[in-house]
Amino acid sequence: MPTVSVKRDLLFQALGRTYTDEEFDELCFEFGLELDEITSEKEIISKEQGNVKAQGASDVVLYKIDVPANRYDLLCMEGLVRGLQVFKERIKAPVYKQVMPKGEIQKLIVTEETAKIRPFAVAAVLRNIKFTKDRYDSFIELQEKLHQNICRKRALVAIGTHDLDTLSGPFTYTAKRPSDIKFRPLNKTKEYTACELMNIYKSDNQLKHYLHIIENKPLFPVIYDSNGVVLSMPPIINGNHSKITVNTRNVFIECTGTDFTKAKIVLDIIVTMFSEYCENQFTVEAAEVVSPNGKSNTFPELAYRKEIVRADLINKKVGIRETPSNLAKLLTRMYLKSEVIGDGNQIEIEIPPTRADVIHACDIVEDAAIAYGYNNIQMTMPKTYTIANQFPLNKLTELLRLDMAAAGFTEALTFALCSQEDIADKLGLDISATNAVHINNPKTAEFQVARTTLLPGLLKTIAANRKMPLPLKLFEISDIVVKDSSKDVGAKNCRHLCAVYYNKSPGFEIIHGLLDRIMQLLDVPPGEKRGYMIQASAGPAFFPGRCAEIFVRGQSIGKLGVLHPDVITKFELNMPCSSLEISVEPFL
Repeated sequence: MPTVSVKRDLLFQALGRTYTDEEFDELCFEFGLELDEITSEKEIISKEQGNVKAQGASDVVLYKIDVPANRYDLLCMEGLVRGLQVFKERIKAPVYKQVMPKGEIQKLIVTEETAKIRPFAVAAVLRNIKFTKDRYDSFIELQEKLHQNICRKRALVAIGTHDLDTLSGPFTYTAKRPSDIKFRPLNKTKEYTACELMNIYKSDNQLKHYLHIIENKPLFPVIYDSNGVVLSMPPIINGNHSKITVNTRNVFIECTGTDFTKAKIVLDIIVTMFSEYCENQFTVEAAEVVSPNGKSNTFPELAYRKEIVRADLINKKVGIRETPSNLAKLLTRMYLKSEVIGDGNQIEIEIPPTRADVIHACDIVEDAAIAYGYNNIQMTMPKTYTIANQFPLNKLTELLRLDMAAAGFTEALTFALCSQEDIADKLGLDISATNAVHINNPKTAEFQVARTTLLPGLLKTIAANRKMPLPLKLFEISDIVVKDSSKDVGAKNCRHLCAVYYNKSPGFEIIHGLLDRIMQLLDVPPGEKRGYMIQASAGPAFFPGRCAEIFVRGQSIGKLGVLHPDVITKFELNMPCSSLEISVEPFL
């Protein structure tokens, strides 16, 4: 959950009254928040860097408040205060409006070069805004909170804010070769090319985390004004020329990204939170964005939408008995203006642009529960009595684990993800024959696919423990994953049992004996039709003539045998090894 730090005295001033720490903690709980910590800047620095560094730091009391990750409207003091005031019914929720400028509308022209990098852009203007030091700090902090949250560390959306009075529209959002982009970045004293900036920021503690987003691209995104002045190079840095300050009166906001919906949400949140400080409160000046195909759209959308939910549904889901009019009042307190319509059992809810978290009826039900108060919901006995039962597959797995350990084998728990090499090349298979589920854009070569067999994990475990006394006898009972077009997700899990014996001699008879013991425990007698049998087989992972396929009631459930020397060598082992791997599910 994101944590918002606000100055206590400033917060109480905005709320119009003071609270004790206990009272404010209770208020946060009622509103669905949590007062995480009461501290100060001096105390924070003292904890992190020591008392010497903390000297001279502010003693102003700070409240650190945990906010739900999807409540983007509560990530700054302005939204927090507005939400609490509406909740306590001290004010009505403001109505946000998009207005057209008296003069020419500001335009942001998007070129086709951006299509393969960050294709989407939205923009707006906060006209005649009045900043103070605290308001300005909150404005900057909100951008950072959004970058870390909904913007996914600028990968999906990057925010740029500029002093409009220092610029001349229309603006152009394009993409150029890094060597062709040159400007003075924020808080720097000279101009640099984009290539030089990428090298400089590799040592910057804050910006180095965003470089990977564009550093390997042939073109870098950049925004210019009509005079060729660089506003920003998203998602890395803004230009110093249009830097906003406490004295800035007109703010041009642009959001660029790879997710159009999230870009619109981010823009809506910023302008709704700070339009409060504009000369005409809660109004936002529109900006026109021209797409590469020539189509024009004005932003911000500030769209209100309506949902209808039945009162009896809310009562049933929450476990309360409230009249529709009372439920409408509860929802209105949660910034969802509501009224009873139709047959008297339907509630029409107006969802403002600040509440992008409200997607389904269940979100509305949850807000009704918060406003009613979780502690006020009467505890009742469930109407249906059930007795919990262990999932049969897990119950069988636990029993097998105990008996495998009793047979002298040690359980291992290995990663469900592995490299393509582990399940294919090292076992003498082609990756296309494994039916493996591949990870899109894997972060490391060690985790490229979901495992299709438990054997590689056990062999890697043995390789990491070669110095342990012999013999090494390991087993694992876990899921493997294979493609299955009949499933809605295109894949399925299968529970497997795998055992490995590693010693100076192959120990095939020990693995075979283990199979017999497992079948005895599962009450499966030897026999071709109603029992189990093994049949000579072959496999690239096994030594020729030392491999057998296992059949239970005529169905193949796995293989056992002596591993091929090439397989043993590829897993960095130097002694013979026998293995057994079977599917557990046929025994249910």
